[in-house]
Amino acid sequence: MQDQVVLITGGTSGIGLALADASDQRRARVIVCARSDDGIARFSSAYPKALAIKADVTVAADRRAMLDAVARKYGRLDILINNAGVFTERDFTHGPAPLDGLHQEMSLNLLAPMWLTAEALERWPAMKAIVFVTSGFALVSPTRAPTYGAAKAGLHGFTEGLRRQLASQGTHVLELLPPTVDTPMNAGRQVSKMAPADVAKATLDALDKRRPQALPGPARLLPILLRIAPGTTKRMVSAT
Repeated sequence: MQDQVVLITGGTSGIGLALADASDQRRARVIVCARSDDGIARFSSAYPKALAIKADVTVAADRRAMLDAVARKYGRLDILINNAGVFTERDFTHGPAPLDGLHQEMSLNLLAPMWLTAEALERWPAMKAIVFVTSGFALVSPTRAPTYGAAKAGLHGFTEGLRRQLASQGTHVLELLPPTVDTPMNAGRQVSKMAPADVAKATLDALDKRRPQALPGPARLLPILLRIAPGTTKRMVSAT
């Protein structure tokens, strides 16, 4: 990844920050975006050579301004990592209230990665790689957050189709399906969690080897278990 220009959405915390750190260690030219002023400030202080941009990827003007900034500084984009997302629990047994904020959730988790990918490809059609961070919940939707599972399942399907479309031009499309990771999103959950740095390492290793998927830690067993014991696996995963 040395000298490769890498843009990571939601790159100031959690998995995104770990990916930024791992890319920086490999001497990539790192760019991150986030919506939080505090997050941007902390990142810029820790990584003064990187470019940190305040942007909401669900807003077209913000995406355009961000890609303009990338073009001005580097003139190209080699790797796009669509990481930004939100986990929202919704209980549909309690009437219509669970639909509050649904449009924003779907925009961030599903539509924004599609929009940004299309806009980046329009400018740089020969990018080296595009990464989509989905989830093990893309394969088994969580009981406590069915709309999150729906969005990630949709992104999983988009990733598969896009991979086939871009194969002829050499752009590698990688899907990262992390297990439960030790991030702020999971701070209150008393379950086994994987370190973000280990997820980042598995992701970059999969990029190096041009694998279609990165399945870190326990996630590597999920496709196999879904084939040999689908009912039991779905019950276990959906309850986490």
